[in-house]
Amino acid sequence: MNRMQIVLVALPLFLFCSDLFNLFAPPPKPHHHPRPRPRPPLPNLHSPDLSAAAAGAFPTNPQIGGLQYGVAVDLSFCASCSYRGTALTMKKMLETSFPGIEVILTNYPPPLPKRLLSKLVPVVQFGVIGIVMAGEQIFPRLGFMAPPPWYFNLRANRFGSIATTWLLGNFVQSFLQSSGAFEVYYNGDLVFSKLKERRFPSELELQELIRRRISAPYFPNDS
Repeated sequence: MNRMQIVLVALPLFLFCSDLFNLFAPPPKPHHHPRPRPRPPLPNLHSPDLSAAAAGAFPTNPQIGGLQYGVAVDLSFCASCSYRGTALTMKKMLETSFPGIEVILTNYPPPLPKRLLSKLVPVVQFGVIGIVMAGEQIFPRLGFMAPPPWYFNLRANRFGSIATTWLLGNFVQSFLQSSGAFEVYYNGDLVFSKLKERRFPSELELQELIRRRISAPYFPNDS
């Protein structure tokens, strides 16, 4: 085989091996390092003025000086759908509107059957390309006396068959790896789901949803 044939065979083989490694490798442990935020001085809890105003002046959510400490918003989106730009815009908006809030960006994977099927696409690509390149040696070893007629059609336009297999396989794999999700969680509770609403939330809508959750009464667990 010439150099072009070696490249066309080696590249799908490399991608196939990398997909197999990613399929059986354990998922990495999440490492989240929140950026440090300056904390204002705590108020004097023994002050009579503070105890008198505690009923109405103090917010019911765990906030310190108007900063939303202890609040985490998880934006779980489809990374392969080019939703990262929208997620970054929403993250910046929430951090600006609610100082001290912790906004986490995570990938929302597709269902398990689609993930498994996406791993089979490189296998099919590699098999078709291998047949196009060396079908005359492969079919006799599989028990065929002569290659089937469709093989000669692929062989007649070898480069076009390889290119079509490569592009079509990549399109199918991209479709199987996409979930189309943009889910918003507030401290673990789902507040908006693109999978259910079939649309993205607007910035004002998401801001209002988070504001309602922050202003909701907070009842800490008694130890």
